[in-house]
Formats: sequence, structure tokens, C-alpha cells
Amino acid sequence: MPDTPVRATAPGREVGAVLPAAPDLLRAALADARSPRAPELSPYVPERPFPWNGPVTTYAGEPGSAIDLDRVLRLSLAAPAGTPGRLRPVPSAGALHPVRAHLLLGPGCPLPPGRYAYDPRTHRAHRRGPASDGTPPGALVVLTVAASRTVAHYGHRAWPLLLLDTGHAAAALALAGATTCDVLVSLDADGPLLAAAAGLPGAPDWQDIWPGTEPELPLAAVRLTPPGSPVAAGPPLPAWAALPRASAPTPQPGADATPPRELAAARYLLHHIAGASRRPAGTWHPAHRPGELTDEALDARRSAPPEDLNRPPGKELLARLLTIAESVLPEGPAWTVARGGATPALYAAAPGRPGLDVRAVGDARPTLAHWAAGQQWIGAAGAVLLAHGCPEDAPRAVVRSSHLAAGYATGVAQAHATALGLPSRPIGSWQQADLGAALGDTPGRDWIVHGLALGAPPTTAAGPATTAATAAATSASAPTAPPTASAAPATPPGEEERP
Repeated sequence: MPDTPVRATAPGREVGAVLPAAPDLLRAALADARSPRAPELSPYVPERPFPWNGPVTTYAGEPGSAIDLDRVLRLSLAAPAGTPGRLRPVPSAGALHPVRAHLLLGPGCPLPPGRYAYDPRTHRAHRRGPASDGTPPGALVVLTVAASRTVAHYGHRAWPLLLLDTGHAAAALALAGATTCDVLVSLDADGPLLAAAAGLPGAPDWQDIWPGTEPELPLAAVRLTPPGSPVAAGPPLPAWAALPRASAPTPQPGADATPPRELAAARYLLHHIAGASRRPAGTWHPAHRPGELTDEALDARRSAPPEDLNRPPGKELLARLLTIAESVLPEGPAWTVARGGATPALYAAAPGRPGLDVRAVGDARPTLAHWAAGQQWIGAAGAVLLAHGCPEDAPRAVVRSSHLAAGYATGVAQAHATALGLPSRPIGSWQQADLGAALGDTPGRDWIVHGLALGAPPTTAAGPATTAATAAATSASAPTAPPTASAAPATPPGEEERP
């Protein structure tokens, strides 16, 4: 982005000193992120070197290792070979890659037990500290976000994108590990407990304890356990949190400067949202990977260019992906799919039976393009899978779960779309996207949170079958899809794509 004067800064350095803890602040921030207000320009924030410089450790892959950590990280978080500048096959919003992984390893891993920070560019783990005696077998991965570059690029819209991208990273880890490990995923563990387990300071104290470094905010965790290992009473977050703080990152110029107000607000909001009141150790859900989802499919995931997404997939394939998205996590959002073709319509999964039910007739894609930061290519996409919910007055736990679960389920759906031969492209930023109100329901209760644009397989030609496949959408009793929104300026390639 072009250089412009720095925005007004917040009065204090600590997150807690900038903004008060209040539900009204979260409600206002959610409304602002969903509003048509465009992010202000800010100075470009370059990517800083990887901050964790502990001893570099390679993955030994010893015969006794029950978890192939090298493979799991290579298929999930490692920078793809031959793609300089991209950390993951499906990049975060603006390719800014805010999510980092801290590895808490017990016996059964190819590295000695202890805490590590994972560098996705070099595919190496940097040792940060030891484990305690009696650490249970397996790996616990704490996912954090470094917010500065994403906020500089997306301003007040950044913090929901950071949640979505964390969900995608958790899905990638879970899918990569689920064939050889027992995998559990938590999207609601207490943020301060996650920070302590990873050997990190809490967000409000970070820059006082580690000046000159950028705070990382923990949002989710994934646990990989060797098959057949005894199951402990619960995931060992409290045991890891009881250890002394691990080694600090390398100070970098400018990383502890008093942040602009939007960055301070984003850090505060994420810290506030990640606080858990009822179950600090989190709710842990098993992750499964069907046999048809191969390592090759995971390795082939890419955000397809918009021109590859113009033909609508068959309704049977869309029904499969809709079912997958809905079944991934119990606390996830609701799901709908907008399909193009000769008779476009909005569909929901048919309750209690395979297939799709018509939710509304008409072409919703131009409206979706307007709502998704004016990305006009969405108006020609074959189909768009939509995660929606998260009312405007949702409490922090619902805001967190809605976005993390939407990112997680979309990541799973995209992996399955790849296995089915469907090109896809996630869509992260949505403004004024009150789907419920557009369909005649109560305003403010059912907002689009995330999306996945889908196209037919490259070898499938569109033809007369399209009309027959969508004939049910012409039913006179079905409601009408949201009307076409007024045209919005086309968004430059790479802008507001997704997290």
C-alpha cells in the first residue's frame, strides 16, 4: 500500500490502557467491521524476520517416533516449494500470514520434549525451552496471531480476518494429522492459559516484559496424540502453563512502538474475545479425515484464480460440501450455498435426507460481490458456500466461535473440494452482508461470516444438464434471493481476498 502519514496513536502502550473492557466496545467493533467504511491508508508494514531464534532443530524421524511431525507441518503450515512470498497454499488476507505455531512436544515426537516455535519458511523448529517430567505423549500446537501487518492492510476490518485465518490453520493441522494420529481441536480455550502454556506473556504485559518485540495473541490449539496412547484426564494445557516462561523472541526495530489506535484496538479485542469464563481448558473436538482426502489433495490446495471459477458445480457435489461444512464442528455457523447456472438459487442442506432444498430463487451472486468488498468476480462464480450467523449483539464467546469455526470448516470444505477436483477460493471480508434481513428475516441476526467460491472441475463442460439440475429452483413458492446490489468498484487482485 502507498506510504501515507501515520494515523493518530493511542495514548498508552499497554493494550489494557487503551480501551476499556466492555461488551459495547465489541458490539461497536463488529458493526464497524461490517460497515461499508473503507479502511484508511496506512504506511506499508514489511514482513519482519522470523523472531524466534532458539537452536534450530530438524525433524529426526526416528523409528520410535509415533508422530511424523515433519509430514504434518509440511502438509499444513510449511511454505510451499517454489512459491516465494507465500507461507501457505491458501494465503491469509493480502498474503500477510499472521498465524504462528508454537509446538509443545512430549514423548513420541521426532524432537526432544519441550517448547518450540515453528518457522514455516525454513520448515524448522526453534527450541524455546524444556518440558516438565511426566509430559504426556504427543504434540500440542498453540496457534497465535501477529496482528500488525494485517491491521496495517485492512484497518478496522482486520480482527475478524485474523480469527478466520486461525481457523484455516487449525483445519490444515487437523487434516494433516488425522490419518496417523488422534487429533483434538479446541477453538475456545482461555487465551491467557494458551499463552502461559506456550511460554508467552499475556497480551497486556507483553511489551513490558519483552520490549522491542511484537505481541502474539493465542486463539486456538490442536492436539496430536499417538494412536493407542493412554488418554489423560484432559489436554495438558495447565501442566504446560505451570512451567516457567520460555525464551523470548529477538527484539526488532519498531516492533514495540506505541501502536496506532486500530492496532491497539485489534489486539485488545482479540485478547478480550479469547478470554474464557466457563471452561478455561477448552472444549476439545475430535477431528477426522475421510479416506478420500489424501496427502496429495492436501498438498494440491490452492486459491484458484477467479477465471477458473465461472462454471457451477453439480448440485450433488455442492450437497456433499455443504454437509461436510455443517458437520465439522457442533458450535459452527449455519451454511447456505448460492449457485449460478440457468436458474440460479440459494440452497440449504435438505434436513434428514441427501440433497439440497431451495431457500430462495434468483441470482444472489451480484449482491454477494457487492457485500464482499466489491469483488466483482464473485458475481460470475459458479457457486459460493456461505457461513452465516453471529448476531450483531453476540457475546464474545459467540463472536470467537463463529469466526474460528467458520474458518475451520471452510478450510476443511476447501480440502474436500480439492479432492473432488473443484477449484475454490475463500472469501474473508464481508460488509453489510445481513443475509437474514435480505431474505425477510429479523435484521441483525444472521450475518455472512465467511465464504468459499467454487467452480466446476476443469474437465467438466457446462451444458444442457445445468438447466435440468436446477429446475427445482424455479418453484413459485420459494422466496426470492437478495436483489442485486448497486455496482461497487472492482477490487484490485489480491485485495480483500480472504484470510
